[in-house]
Amino acid sequence: MEFCFGDAGVRVGLEIHQQLDTGRKLFCSCSGTAPPGKMQQFTRKLRPVKSEMGRYDPAAIFEGNRDMEILYHADANNSCLVECDEEPPHAVDTNSKEISLVVSAALKSTIYEEVYTMRKTVIDGSNTSGFQRTMLVSRGGALNVGDMSVGVQSICLEEDSARVLGERDGIKEYNLDRLGIPLIEIALEPISGTPRQVRVAAEGLGRLLRGIKMVARGIGTIRQDVNISVKDGMGVVEIKGLQQLDQLEHVVEYEARRQAGLVHIAKMLGERDIKRITDNDIFDITSIAKKYQSKIIQKAIKQGHTISCIRIRNFAGILGYEPYEEIRLGREIGQLVKYYGVGGIFHTDELPNYGITGEDVKLLYKHMDMTTQDAFIMVAAPAKKMAHVLDFISDRIHTATKGVPSETRLAVPHGKTVFLRPRPGSSRMYPETDIPPIIISQDDIIKAEKNIPEPWERILSDTASKYQINIQLAEQLLDSDYMDVFTDI
Repeated sequence: MEFCFGDAGVRVGLEIHQQLDTGRKLFCSCSGTAPPGKMQQFTRKLRPVKSEMGRYDPAAIFEGNRDMEILYHADANNSCLVECDEEPPHAVDTNSKEISLVVSAALKSTIYEEVYTMRKTVIDGSNTSGFQRTMLVSRGGALNVGDMSVGVQSICLEEDSARVLGERDGIKEYNLDRLGIPLIEIALEPISGTPRQVRVAAEGLGRLLRGIKMVARGIGTIRQDVNISVKDGMGVVEIKGLQQLDQLEHVVEYEARRQAGLVHIAKMLGERDIKRITDNDIFDITSIAKKYQSKIIQKAIKQGHTISCIRIRNFAGILGYEPYEEIRLGREIGQLVKYYGVGGIFHTDELPNYGITGEDVKLLYKHMDMTTQDAFIMVAAPAKKMAHVLDFISDRIHTATKGVPSETRLAVPHGKTVFLRPRPGSSRMYPETDIPPIIISQDDIIKAEKNIPEPWERILSDTASKYQINIQLAEQLLDSDYMDVFTDI
């Protein structure tokens, strides 16, 4: 089946995260970019707790179930006790506050008279405290790019997260040099347009930010999060990890195709009698699997893993079905379990294969009282993780009957996305008790309005005229990271 972007009812919301170059972090005087100094290490274990509303955040529960230990690398030249969460935050950086007001004024957003710092629960290890500090500075306004006008939802000032170094053997490692660097977050209203129009909006916002003093330049200093939904889909999917505009169009097209494919699968399942998976549908087949010739299964058993199967009534042909190119529910579930340290899954639509014979499959059907209309998923995992893995798979099967689950995904090379974690809920935000409200005076707003950058077209024209180059070359130069070098030369 051929995918048509225009028929999918795609809506795309952009969130731009721009680092600021004020010479210090948001809540302490550390720079974050100083030459390396003495390195120290410490570990943490972060756990989910109930919010002030008495509810757990879904993303926090997911990270808690992963049971990771966090190893932090703290450079004395780029971090202090604030980043280590051993000392309360200091006063908010004045320059960062002023830049957030300039951005708000440039986008004609309504600035609040009092700005409150909030804590946003994050226990994936990227914040030593288990939360990120963020401030809502303004709401409303519009970004005008050519003939297109995109509404602004909100503008926030927040601290950047720690820099991830890697993950191994149940340990996640971070460097604290980036933690606390000031960051402007601009959330735009959803765009009902083409991937190209989404890119134009992101490009226009990036150009506006580059015209403001003390905005950081270079790879990793600006990141786009993209919120995508399609017609008849169940929820909104957040895509993280986009740093290059060239990648943005491909990601929007792929994610729209993926979601439209999941909606199509949900409609197919709506014509079948799909029941919720219960304990009676879960089978421990470790003793049976010991006889298999599969190298993957034998390796898992030698590592002490348990082999389990989930029986899914009336699900035959669904896990391997491909409504659009590279979009399969079985593949989706295989990606999910990897975040529990599980290599993947086997399912009926791809068996016999991988050393599991047709006779092995036939005996499993008999053992689990299955018919040819049913399907199963086989998974190998450590015994202590198996219950979480099975619950996760069962929930995903149930969600497949509804459409697109609300989740956070990661942009990967070639314009695709992979599962990262469930989407956070509203329960993760609560007030910061260590920082007093920031009062925004009328003088602050007047000063911000005086520092609004010139329109992009004028900057482009002035640059071309000043250096006697054509408009196309001036545009390439201004969009690059080499403008300062060019100016110095």
